[in-house]
Amino acid sequence: MGSMLQWRLCSLAVVLVSCFLAQEAVAQRPRYMDPRQPVEVRVNDLLSRMTLDEKIGQMTQIERGVASPSVIEKYKIGSILSGGGSEPSYRATPSQWMSMTNSFQWGAMQTRLKIPIIYGTDAVHGNNNVYGATIFPHNIGLGCTRDPNLVRRIGSATALEVRATGITYTFAPCIAVCRDPRWGRCYESYSEDPEVVRSMTTIIDGLQGQCPAGWRGPYLESNRKVLACAKHFVGDGGTWQGKDMGNAIMNYDTLVKTHMRAYPDAIAKGVSTIMVSYSSWNKQKMHANKFLLTDVLKGRLGFRGIVISDWQGIDRISDPWGANYINSVRQGINAGIDIVMVPFDYVKFINIVKGHVATGAIPIGRINDAVSRILRVKFQARLFEYPYADNSLRTYLGSLQHGALAREAVRKSLVLLKNGGGAKKKLLPLNKYASKILVVGAHANDIGLQCGGWTISWQGGRGATTKGTTILGGIRQVIGRNSEVVYQPNPSAGYAKGKGFEYAIVVVGEQPYAEVNGDNLNNLNMPAPYPALIKDTCSNVACVVVMISGRPLVVEPYLGYMNAFVAAWLPGSEGRGVAEVLFGNYEFSGRLSRTWFRRVDQLPMNVGDRYYNPLFPFGYGMKMGLKRA
Repeated sequence: MGSMLQWRLCSLAVVLVSCFLAQEAVAQRPRYMDPRQPVEVRVNDLLSRMTLDEKIGQMTQIERGVASPSVIEKYKIGSILSGGGSEPSYRATPSQWMSMTNSFQWGAMQTRLKIPIIYGTDAVHGNNNVYGATIFPHNIGLGCTRDPNLVRRIGSATALEVRATGITYTFAPCIAVCRDPRWGRCYESYSEDPEVVRSMTTIIDGLQGQCPAGWRGPYLESNRKVLACAKHFVGDGGTWQGKDMGNAIMNYDTLVKTHMRAYPDAIAKGVSTIMVSYSSWNKQKMHANKFLLTDVLKGRLGFRGIVISDWQGIDRISDPWGANYINSVRQGINAGIDIVMVPFDYVKFINIVKGHVATGAIPIGRINDAVSRILRVKFQARLFEYPYADNSLRTYLGSLQHGALAREAVRKSLVLLKNGGGAKKKLLPLNKYASKILVVGAHANDIGLQCGGWTISWQGGRGATTKGTTILGGIRQVIGRNSEVVYQPNPSAGYAKGKGFEYAIVVVGEQPYAEVNGDNLNNLNMPAPYPALIKDTCSNVACVVVMISGRPLVVEPYLGYMNAFVAAWLPGSEGRGVAEVLFGNYEFSGRLSRTWFRRVDQLPMNVGDRYYNPLFPFGYGMKMGLKRA
């Protein structure tokens, strides 16, 4: 009995000592590591422990291709990104993506203070950098839906597909107000109307989660959501002649009422980061504009999150790029940029910043403000508690549920611009039981063309760039089993004549592009062979023309040949959504999110202009008049 009692007393002593030691360990743990502490307490505690090298590392964002666990550990790097098309391997799987992001995070966990990285990607219409992800319509099409709830649900789906690869941050949404379709990024804008753009900031609720009423600051609901980025601050959609990275010539009142209109809403929704525009305002580069970045954005608008540069945005303060880079770094950081997307020569950047701090050219207070904002976002995102990828989320990438959501978005984004009239008879809805149907145009059977830029690669591409259903594939899924479909990408003249086709579906459009490569300052014509294809096909058989494009194109000379005309924009990976509406499974509901001009010499032309003479006005959209039982 004595020995048993001694054993029990010893066991109790061990438990008591263990509890005491555990309490001591908790008591000795830095306050910033305690999730029970308020975020601001954690920020201040961690900031007080950091060296200058650790602070500058947090302000440095590098590209995945030059990153490694050892680089992250040595230089205390705070964030990493995938540039357009940058992936761990060709057609990498979610597991391969997670393995890569976890390895980078492991490098961060080896540093003295164990500050986790944030990993950013351009998930601008779904997790579009990743093969097999659901590709949603680009923003120009979503603006035509006038459906903020749909856009919110797309944000939620995108968040899950981004998390399915271990990534925590997306450079979206673009809340630019495109006032000139010659701009190569016009399809990234929801509308020419700032109120439509403002209404679409609900995507932030989907990406990050809906923040509580009265919330002030960056917000992230859970580790099933991702950090969002409103971009590009500010005026990028209002440059002269729509030149990418160009000059927005306007007074402050116009800048605020038109191009800044959606930013207060984004900030109120707790958007975590705001990206600076490449463009200038009245010849001053936005990346060096302290008045707008610090006085207005951080001051008047009360933004408490991270201001991040665009890709090599600081380099472009100088003209030509890279000239006097040392001075550009000083200007950009002092203007209010918190994270610099370097993205390659990080050693040079870090040394330059250290030199500026040593001389007082960059005040330490500016460094502390930047790092406080970065830490605030990281604490709010619970990255200190959950730094690694969640394996259970892999199955969300390209899921059936997200595919159904994408088809819904496609259907609601389509705009019917003509259906009969004059000598042409009404053609839509198409007869799905027609014995013989002609489908014409390369855009009808090409996933890459219908997804556009920012799909797998930066510029996008032709062919089977990712998984999905082409418009032709969707047609074959929707029509009657006894109907014959004949597909001709580029038929010879007169091909449609006398072959018994009941009608033709002619699918035309632009080639993929992104950013400056899409600038089109001289003409916005359809590329060959499409003008001739429309004239020839529609002269020999009743036809509907479906246009795949990132903006309106010159179409007035060809409109008379068509029985029906549909704007499908850049619908993404779910081409069946186009067929479902053409054949009357669903009614058209989209309305133009931007003015459809007659001639390029009318541009810029926007709703509300004094001289407004469009081919189709802003908000226009017909219905087929379906009769439902």
